[in-house]
Amino acid sequence: MHQVFRITLDDALPVLQAARAKAEEIGVKQTICVVDDGGNVVALHRLPGARLTGVEISIAKAFTAAGHERATHLFNEPPNGPALPGNEAFGINQMLPGKFAIFVGGFPILHDGQVVGGVGISGGNGEQDKAVGAAALQGFADHIATVGVGERP
Repeated sequence: MHQVFRITLDDALPVLQAARAKAEEIGVKQTICVVDDGGNVVALHRLPGARLTGVEISIAKAFTAAGHERATHLFNEPPNGPALPGNEAFGINQMLPGKFAIFVGGFPILHDGQVVGGVGISGGNGEQDKAVGAAALQGFADHIATVGVGERP
């Protein structure tokens, strides 16, 4: 038997809070999406003034990161990329049009070595999306360290 951990709304809220704080600190209007291990949206926050397109983009980034257990920007680095015909990312992108993101901003959320979800960040340049993503992941780690697994405040 295999025990599965899955992110919940109570786990996702600290991720959103940490990401939002970083986005505001660096002055970027971001959209942040948290999905569970199945790529289902658990929480989404579009900061005031963030682009409308960021909603779908952040969902795709979070879905991709959770579903493929790696950061989205890695699909454009060897051995998986670049996303050109004949390479892995190109084929997956063709199979899942509109759902598979191959650019920076999607990060898997891990607990005990297991992917429990993903976070997608949209609205900044690559470095800004990475900074907000790092803050989001730290928010999750801090939450788990404080509250624990399976516990609620």
